[in-house]
Amino acid sequence: MRFRFLPNEGRFFELFETQAAKVLEGARALKELSEHYDRVEEKARRIKKVESEGDQITHDIIERLNRTFITPFDREDIHALASGLDDVLDNVEGVASRLTLFQVQTITPEAVELVAIIERSCVAIYDAVAQLKDLKKIREFCIQINDLENQADFISRNTTARLFHEETDFRELIKWKEIYGRLEATTDDCEDVANILEGIVVKNN
Repeated sequence: MRFRFLPNEGRFFELFETQAAKVLEGARALKELSEHYDRVEEKARRIKKVESEGDQITHDIIERLNRTFITPFDREDIHALASGLDDVLDNVEGVASRLTLFQVQTITPEAVELVAIIERSCVAIYDAVAQLKDLKKIREFCIQINDLENQADFISRNTTARLFHEETDFRELIKWKEIYGRLEATTDDCEDVANILEGIVVKNN
C-alpha cells in the first residue's frame, strides 16, 4: 500500500470513491435518458437529484479537508480532485436540463454517442479513484479517459461543422450547438480529472 494513513485520513478515500460512484450514477442516468428518450422531464429531475447529492459529498470532502491536519496527499490535490469530480457531474446535469429546457423532441445519434463516451469515461474515473489508496493501475484508466476525450472531440467537431452546414432552422442550430458544446465540455472535465489523478500518481509514486 503506497499511503500510510491514520483512520481519520482514510475517510478521504471513502468519500472520493462515494463521489466517483455518484458521478457514474449521473452518467448512467443520462445514458439511459439518451437511449430511451421518453419521460425526459422525470429523468432529468432524477439526474438533478443525483447532482445535488454529489454537491453534498463535495461539501463533505472540503469540510473535512479544512479540519484535518494530516491528509493522505497534497491538500491542493484533494481540493482539485473533489472540484473536478463535481464539475463532471454538474455538466452531466447541465446536458439533461438543456434537453428539457430546450424542449428537445428527438435526440440525435451523435448526442447518444457522446453520452455513451461520457458514461465510459466515468466508469474509468470510478475505477481510477478506487485505486487511490495504492495508486495501482491509475495511469491505465487515465489513458482510457484521454482516448475517449479524443473520440468525443472528433465527433463533436465534425457534428458541429455539419450542423452549421446543414441546419436551416436558426433556433435548432443554437439549441444543438449549445448541447453539443456541453457534451464536449463534460468529456473535457473527465480528462481534467484524469490529469489530476496522474499528478497525484507522479507526486506520490
